[in-house]
Amino acid sequence: MKLFVTGISTDVGKTIASSILTQALEADYWKPVQAGDLENSDSHKVRNYVSNTKTVIHPNSYQLNTPASPHLAAQIDNITIDLAKIVAPTTTNHLVIEGAGGLFVPLNSQDTIVDLIQPDYKVIVVSRHYLGSINHTLLTIEALQTRNIKVAGIIFSGAQNQATESIILSKTAVPFIGRIEQEPYFDSNVIQEYADQFRENLLELDKTE
Repeated sequence: MKLFVTGISTDVGKTIASSILTQALEADYWKPVQAGDLENSDSHKVRNYVSNTKTVIHPNSYQLNTPASPHLAAQIDNITIDLAKIVAPTTTNHLVIEGAGGLFVPLNSQDTIVDLIQPDYKVIVVSRHYLGSINHTLLTIEALQTRNIKVAGIIFSGAQNQATESIILSKTAVPFIGRIEQEPYFDSNVIQEYADQFRENLLELDKTE
């Protein structure tokens, strides 16, 4: 099973969610494009958060020096991101794939993050509660569905907002994977607790087409 983790915006909790999914399934992890923070990248963070011995952290296809939109970061590095060179690593394990920002973050003058999603990927949307997040969540899900990409599940991040969550779930009928609370900190123990909570719902995804 290949799970592609996308968010409704930047800084909504994709890396924490990806760490939980990786730990829950003892999956491999891959972030195709990393822009900036190369010394403390999302791959580094996931490595520090997961505690199982099975997970393999696969190298980024592109490592860009500037914390910016990938198309701009690549331009500053004097390269052009080529979609053909972004190929999922070969593994017999489950694979968690983390996007960058939202679906329409540009990779180059033609392609965006959504173009990384392959037919065999199961998409997990991470939604964080803020003013406007209902709109951003519904737009993200509709954009995926318009492209005939099925949304396998949704994770809510931040303190519970029942009104927001219920309207999103009722309007989209997307399976609810779990909620990540506004924790004071995250470490491997906290990630393990969430992994145990999410595991059953994640394993259900493996049974669906």
